[in-house]
Amino acid sequence: MLSRNCGISLAGLLAFFCLAGCNNTLNPLCGSARPMPVIGSLSPSTITFAQVQQGFVLTVNGSNIVSSSEVVINSTPLSPTVVSDEQLKVKLTTDVISAPGPVKVSVLTPGGNSGNLDCTSGGQSSALVLTVN
Repeated sequence: MLSRNCGISLAGLLAFFCLAGCNNTLNPLCGSARPMPVIGSLSPSTITFAQVQQGFVLTVNGSNIVSSSEVVINSTPLSPTVVSDEQLKVKLTTDVISAPGPVKVSVLTPGGNSGNLDCTSGGQSSALVLTVN
């Protein structure tokens, strides 16, 4: 507890932490916020439609991946297997990819329990293109 003799109020201390827009690195109240996922590469980046028909496992590499992260194929979210905070795997089938062509792949992390503290939490990565021949 802060004493009155130090000249700093709790409101002043919280204002200090929020000067930079309450970003998660400065605001100690943002501890439960989840990081924004980043997608770096797909392995492989080109597959055949026959592989999709057989149920192909795609590896997505990036950073800030958490257990609640999902892979979004075009606009369909899929539950992946999270290998680490830098990698996840997802099975591609004809339920999601119905024909050859370019496929947008991104990672979505739902927001955490940050409440109304101006904390950023979760979000969707930029998309990479998987080529299906």
